[in-house]
Amino acid sequence: MPQRESPIDQTRLLCSNRTINVLYRFRRGISMGKYQEDAKELLALVGGKGNVAAVTHCMTRMRFVLGDPAKADVKKIEAMKVVKGSFTQAGQFQVIIGNTVADFYNDFVAVSGIEGVSKDAVKRAAGANQNALQRAVAVVAEIFAPLIPAIITGGLILGFRNCIDQLALFENGTKTLVEISQFWAGMDKFLWLIGEAVFHMLPVGICWSVTKKMGTTQMLGIVLGLTLVSSQLLNAYAVAGTPPDQIPVWDFGAFKVHMIGYQAQVLPAILAAFTLAYLEKFFRKVTPQVVSMIVVPFCSLVLAVIAAHFVLGPIGWTIGSAISSVVYAGITGSFQTVFAAIFGFIYAPLVITGLHHMTNAIDLQLIADYHGTMLWPMIALSNIAQGSAVLGMIYLQRKNAAAQEVNVPACVSCYLGVTEPAIFGVNLKYYFPFLCGMTGSACAAVLCVSTGTTANAIGVGGLPGILSIQPPFMLSFAMSIALAIAIPFVLTVLIGMRRGVSAAPDAQEAATAKDQAADTAKPSVFPESEHEMTAFLDGEAIDLKEVGDGVFSEGIVGPGLAIRPTSDVLYSPVSARVSVTMDDSRHAIGLTLSNGMELLLHVGLDTVAMKGNGFSYLVQKGAFVKRGDPLIRFDRAKIKAAGHSDVTMCIVTAEGTAQAIEYHTGIRAEAGKTVIITTE
Repeated sequence: MPQRESPIDQTRLLCSNRTINVLYRFRRGISMGKYQEDAKELLALVGGKGNVAAVTHCMTRMRFVLGDPAKADVKKIEAMKVVKGSFTQAGQFQVIIGNTVADFYNDFVAVSGIEGVSKDAVKRAAGANQNALQRAVAVVAEIFAPLIPAIITGGLILGFRNCIDQLALFENGTKTLVEISQFWAGMDKFLWLIGEAVFHMLPVGICWSVTKKMGTTQMLGIVLGLTLVSSQLLNAYAVAGTPPDQIPVWDFGAFKVHMIGYQAQVLPAILAAFTLAYLEKFFRKVTPQVVSMIVVPFCSLVLAVIAAHFVLGPIGWTIGSAISSVVYAGITGSFQTVFAAIFGFIYAPLVITGLHHMTNAIDLQLIADYHGTMLWPMIALSNIAQGSAVLGMIYLQRKNAAAQEVNVPACVSCYLGVTEPAIFGVNLKYYFPFLCGMTGSACAAVLCVSTGTTANAIGVGGLPGILSIQPPFMLSFAMSIALAIAIPFVLTVLIGMRRGVSAAPDAQEAATAKDQAADTAKPSVFPESEHEMTAFLDGEAIDLKEVGDGVFSEGIVGPGLAIRPTSDVLYSPVSARVSVTMDDSRHAIGLTLSNGMELLLHVGLDTVAMKGNGFSYLVQKGAFVKRGDPLIRFDRAKIKAAGHSDVTMCIVTAEGTAQAIEYHTGIRAEAGKTVIITTE
């Protein structure tokens, strides 16, 4: 055995990995986070544990699926200091926390006893709260969400290439940087490697994303996408300039099929990918297991590729082109200013409903058909306008420190393209800034469209969006930005001053702060002290030295006692919070008391090797339990059949503020009644 350096080191050598992780956490004092009280309050305000069907989080928000959304006290939730705002979208009640949401989520799961689930699981649960249109929009959003980082990167790269190969800024405005520098000429060609991969090969990403969402074989989706953009096919961008008689074909004798690629096409890829997914599910269902590995992928892929090129591709191309034609006609036609005003005005409300995700598909189709999009610049301007409305609130509430904690980060993130903190945390809270932002967005959109401002690709929203604008339109877009900043700011300040929005906290905010202070001062769920702990099993209470284990007997893990059980249900010896569980083995559980004391209840010796066979949890992690509440049910016969001892330890891994801890052994103990540990 290696030389013992410390109790922790020896414990890590001698105990199982799972047990060690728990003990290590205990020793490091990792139990409750700084958001524990806020998490408790939020749990109560959303209707309690029984009202939460599922919970997860994203970059800034807690996402709840509530059994009864009406039970959520929205006003009190939004009054919490840690909360930036809330809204309901796609069947989910979403609470904006900010960049610390991951830490908050961990504390929420710990104090609530609700197991966090994946985002996919939450979305599935939320489906029950959605209508058909919302579910359709959610599907589109889920398809494009994983692709957005690549699309944004591609957009920035194309924007940068515009600056070096199209802006004539040198030699009296006659040459570009590419024309005067071999290095930048080479860099321009190199960057197109990435740009082409993002946009021309987009169907590959779409097919992968669809198969991922549908739970089918993602590699088959990738292969399907590659067949849509294969170099064997006529590039989609070359179709319009190729005479019909020169388009290559597959000649099957009785009929011919055009060999046309679908570079940058959206609908053909979506239709083909869903066909593949449903074919795979069908064949998986009807194919005998013994041959499924061969039959399912072969039949699914071959039929999907045939359908894609023979039927779905042409249909999808036609539908996508029709949609982009209608949108393009609206942007460039006689009523372009009306279209721009309406779109600029309603885009921010679309964000609330989630319908804004549909614009991603339309933008990409416009780029494919017209080599640019006039829709995306208006979206970027809407982001800027909402941020400028927040800027107005920053000015109005410049002496309100509490408000500025929300306003400033929301404004910055909005100018960088992330609108939710601004919209839900500030603008909708007061309503008029939201309307001011919508008005400014509409005015900026009219100028933007009337000047024909076009973006090469989808890029970063907000102020960085100018990098995605085609060079001839950068000046007009800058002028539109000026409008998107000035109009919402001025309107917000004027209306706010008229409504009496002061620079100091108003009475309502002061009252909210007072209520929050009172809530913080409320006593804990725990009693103020727990000086007595009762037996956690029926049986004989013994000293740890009698356990016969090198780790527990020597007190390496910590002091405590053990019970030789005559019963098969482990009970809580004291009121506490379940702070640690071992879901794979279920042989141990950690409790945290109000005084900071931490207990480890460990059923049997080396029982982690049983991998949960014969063990079942009766509580969840994060749950609050009282003295005598059942924690674990275990099968003593299975433990002995596996060659293990069923002696059960109670280890004090952290003393907290408890003093003069005494262990009462050598007695016959009755669970929930016999006092076995006392403290001061």
